[in-house]
Amino acid sequence: MTKKYILLFFTLGLVVLISGCKTKNSLPDPLEAGWKGNTVCEVLQDNKELRILKCTFAPGVGHEKHYHNPHFGYTLAGGKFRITDTTGIREIDVPTGYSFSNEKVTSHEVLNIGKTTAVFLIMEYK
Repeated sequence: MTKKYILLFFTLGLVVLISGCKTKNSLPDPLEAGWKGNTVCEVLQDNKELRILKCTFAPGVGHEKHYHNPHFGYTLAGGKFRITDTTGIREIDVPTGYSFSNEKVTSHEVLNIGKTTAVFLIMEYK
């Protein structure tokens, strides 16, 4: 194989790698994401190990598509949501006091389709 082809394959591989990184980073994180130009999350604590967000969703308010780093969440006030993620679209009732976690990077969009305001704490590991 000539140096020209080796360089071409290396360049193509680099382009694919960079493109993959751009796709992952093209989504906002939970703090940057909002709904129709309005923020839905606020920072309660931020240090070198952990960022804690409080996210509030009135009826009809959602969270545009965004990604989550590994995190733990807790529902302060539950509600009914339509969730769109890599598995499809589903509607779920999230009860008050419900906890959830994920050890990998995930992405989704949510919409509060219930009649009550829902509030979540999201603790993101750094």
